[in-house]
Amino acid sequence: MSRKALLALCLAVLLPAISYLLVKKFSESAISMPQRYFADSVINKVVNGKSTTDTIWHQVADISLTNQLGKQVSLNDLKGKIIIADFFFTRCPSICPTLTTNMKGLQDALKIKDARKRIDLDFVQFLSFSVDPERDSVPVLKKYADKFGINHDTWWMLTGPKKDIYDFALNELKLGLQDGESVDSNFIHTGKFVLLDKERVVRGYYDGLDTTVLSKLAEDLTLLMLEKDKKKKRKFF
Repeated sequence: MSRKALLALCLAVLLPAISYLLVKKFSESAISMPQRYFADSVINKVVNGKSTTDTIWHQVADISLTNQLGKQVSLNDLKGKIIIADFFFTRCPSICPTLTTNMKGLQDALKIKDARKRIDLDFVQFLSFSVDPERDSVPVLKKYADKFGINHDTWWMLTGPKKDIYDFALNELKLGLQDGESVDSNFIHTGKFVLLDKERVVRGYYDGLDTTVLSKLAEDLTLLMLEKDKKKKRKFF
């Protein structure tokens, strides 16, 4: 079995189990949600005579780019969705094919046939930002996407002005700040997957080259789905 197929199979088995256990646990006791990153401000106030602290977390700004189908898209088009993002370039001979393969495995794992057990893809979007947009034109991205058999609706491969992409990576997703990882501001080449919640707050960074770490990403994704539906009737089962 290929590594891609094995990863997809493992995650396909793992996600329903995680979903079931977490839903059960969520209904019985409080659980630890994925942490939020990068507070913009902290507000101290008094409510009903008690002092409280309200943290305003950094909300990733909107960015408008072009996807592999030649469509102009933006983060504002994804309101209410959880986002998993990475950075790549199509000519990359080293880590990028593995990153794409691993993300494809995660995407495939979400397409479970049993509607009672799958995570609703309507609430998850994958984004891959090209760090070599001058060469990664729309036709090039489309060819690359088709090579890996990705779902064009739920996974955008994005190109556009290099400055916009790099500013977004460094100043909004803050790559390199979360764990002291060194990121070259002239050419971003990172193996990180970044998880954003429905409010576009960063909730996690993951080594996209480590299939073991992806199980943690799958768990955190499920937790964020529960967080989204906490006040609504859950549709997992």
